[in-house]
Amino acid sequence: MARKTTPAQDSSPVADFEHSMQSLEDLVARMETGEMTLEESLAAYERGVGLYRHCQTALEQAELRVRVLSDPANPDDARPFDASEDA
Repeated sequence: MARKTTPAQDSSPVADFEHSMQSLEDLVARMETGEMTLEESLAAYERGVGLYRHCQTALEQAELRVRVLSDPANPDDARPFDASEDA
């Protein structure tokens, strides 16, 4: 019998990042309305911190993947991205 997978198991790290970022943006928009109680605001803030940390971790993992792909033999020697070089 085939094992059922959840969307979280099937999603790529990028898709998971995008979902977390959208959730964080939605949460901030709700908080900015000013219609939440203090308790709701605190719970939303805690959720937001968790989403932020999740996004940060996903970005760090993506950067590591890019470094490894750029120079598999020496990923630690990869140069950081500089957006001004493309301008």
